[in-house]
Amino acid sequence: MSRILRRTPLRLGRGFATASKIQGSPLESGTFIDYEGVSQQIRRVRRRHGKPLTLSEKILYGHLEDPDDQELKRGASQLRLRPKRVALHDANAQMALLQYMTTGIPRVRVPTSVHTDHLITARDGAAQDMERAIAVNKEVYDFLQTACAKYGIAFWRPGAGILHQVIFEQYAYPGGLMIGSDSHTPNAAGLGMLGIGVGGMEAVDVMAGLAYEVKHPNIIGVNLTGQLGPWSTTKDIILKVASILTVRGGTGSIIEYMGPGAEQLSATGMGTIGNMGAEVGATCSIFPYNRGMADYLDLTGRSTIAQAAQGYKHDLKADEGAEYDRMIDINLSELEPHINGPFTPDLSWSISNMPQAIEGKEWPTKISAALIGSCTNSSYEDLSRAASIAEQATKAGLKLQTELLIGPGSEEIRATVGRDGILSELEDAGGLVLANACGACVGQWERPTIEKGTKNTIISSFNRNFVGRQDGNPATHSFVASPELVTAMAFSGDLHFNPLKDSIKLADGSDFRFSPPRGSALPDKGYERTLEFYEAPPVDASDVTLAVDPSSSRIQLITPFEEWSGEDHQDLKMLIKVRGKCTTDHISAAGPWYKYRGHLQNISQNLLIGAINDENGKANQIRNSDTGEFGTVPSVAEYYRDNGKKWAIVAGDNYGEGSSREAAALSPRYMGCFSVIARSMARIHETNLKKQGLLPLFFKDPADYDSIKPGAGLRLSNLLALSPGSPVYLAYTNPGQEAMQAELFHTLTERQIGWFRAGSALNTLRPRS
Repeated sequence: MSRILRRTPLRLGRGFATASKIQGSPLESGTFIDYEGVSQQIRRVRRRHGKPLTLSEKILYGHLEDPDDQELKRGASQLRLRPKRVALHDANAQMALLQYMTTGIPRVRVPTSVHTDHLITARDGAAQDMERAIAVNKEVYDFLQTACAKYGIAFWRPGAGILHQVIFEQYAYPGGLMIGSDSHTPNAAGLGMLGIGVGGMEAVDVMAGLAYEVKHPNIIGVNLTGQLGPWSTTKDIILKVASILTVRGGTGSIIEYMGPGAEQLSATGMGTIGNMGAEVGATCSIFPYNRGMADYLDLTGRSTIAQAAQGYKHDLKADEGAEYDRMIDINLSELEPHINGPFTPDLSWSISNMPQAIEGKEWPTKISAALIGSCTNSSYEDLSRAASIAEQATKAGLKLQTELLIGPGSEEIRATVGRDGILSELEDAGGLVLANACGACVGQWERPTIEKGTKNTIISSFNRNFVGRQDGNPATHSFVASPELVTAMAFSGDLHFNPLKDSIKLADGSDFRFSPPRGSALPDKGYERTLEFYEAPPVDASDVTLAVDPSSSRIQLITPFEEWSGEDHQDLKMLIKVRGKCTTDHISAAGPWYKYRGHLQNISQNLLIGAINDENGKANQIRNSDTGEFGTVPSVAEYYRDNGKKWAIVAGDNYGEGSSREAAALSPRYMGCFSVIARSMARIHETNLKKQGLLPLFFKDPADYDSIKPGAGLRLSNLLALSPGSPVYLAYTNPGQEAMQAELFHTLTERQIGWFRAGSALNTLRPRS
């Protein structure tokens, strides 16, 4: 089933009349957007607040559970919000639905969708990869399909596309608030929606009808002036922002874009910026309503929403005089194309400075693969501009110097760019089209031509480039850039190449130089609105049987975690003192481990196998303090658990950055962890730990991290007095030394302390059913 939607004139004059409630999505006749109700709530809060509001605050406050009594202190208050939508991807949906099943609630109370995008491995091309994925993951897909049907959840089958792209095409709307079990949910910013990445149990709470809790974010303003140059893109805006804020600078904040430069951006281009806000730790990002959003909504069958949003445009931008906690100014006219990497998305280089950046480094400069697409950059605009580069090369007789892999973000995009000849331009140049899935972006990439441990360089238009992220090879140097820059680099095959000024020698000895890329923000012929892979939930699910095989190695029903013992102190083994960066990829690896994300016992066998042990500088080799022998992290953790000894992780800064991966909290809990003690922690991961009944604690004096030595014994105390703001004390005894004392702090609310005492948030939810 498909249809083409063509643009119709959209009037954007003042005083546009609009209905109070309108249908929220063409696919859901029973869900509505209430712009008038939200507007009235914003006015109530503004009167009480007594200050001009940022756009971020308007959306947050318009979705408060209690607008009259909610405390509103940035960086301090715990907001209770009512999101209008929940989205889950297949890898996280497995455990989320397994948890939801235990609540006894027969049908989700907030519109929810599940998207099968993470389990499809990139290797041979779209058709073969899809066929293999459906066969290999059949029992997972069957479970998700039946669980969605049973609990009233929309199900997007394999082939539909990536979660964030489908949300953008079908569900996102200006001024809305949603949560998603993926850190790149802020992609919805491109349509003026606050999309917040959360853990699976946070999603379960909202699905069950509870409020979503988050600390009131600070607001970082980014003022955009000028105009993007012919080679510069919205990707370069967020790469520049990443260089300014670093991977930690956005933590606990919403990034709010504004200014004349923002007015001219396309909806999908703004989505790219919002998507990659996750790489600086931002809670989410947001843009004021503009013409680009209206045009996109119009072309995707949502003109009514665009017209209604125009009528409430005063609520979809910041008030005059609104205050920000930090302001960043970027002149787009001066912004060069950027390349960020390797190994971290905030290591940033302008294209003109790349040769100097490479000098003296041991980075391989020959590019072994170039990849475009993913949820971050697979819009019509992205792929049409990349194809214009490929077309130039083909006409000049240039050949690819490395493989070029193309990942369409959705079937709607694939069908549209296929119809318009954009895919054929990329394929004619030698590119390989992959499935409509995450693929290499999330580590689902088989590379038989590159042995693990082989140093090599790849360049992609993805969002994340941590060590081993794309292919599981820690020696792969991963760089991030715009799709058009990545495509041009694929024809040079070298990191030194600057397509803005460098030439490539042709076979006849002449020099070829790329002209700037060309492309359209939106397809002139409209989008191919295909719903081939969409399944609406049945109205009556009484005859639906859940597909769960008790002997499965992929899906395992869960049992509740034990309650807290109620003792004032807790003796702990130190499982590992982590050295350096420790992302959720290090804590619970992706790639081939995705297949166990619905089986807690099996997925826990990858616990911290990528983390570096401070004792010996090695991964997955830690000392068992009882036996004195070294073993893998999972084996030592199991030894402690099975011998009745709880343990803790000691970590440095920004522990758990990266994805919203709930397995990175579930696995430690399952394996016997009691607490994670760190200098600082990423927002989503900290909340995931709390949800599973673990204690995330922080050094009051960061230097105490350095004082704890390998083999130290740990004791936490003052647990009976645990309350918001109360101290927890750590006594640590290094081998051969007297016990030392350190003061720790926490961010637990009363509700979250209840989760700890009950053993998990899920344990507190079950009695409500």
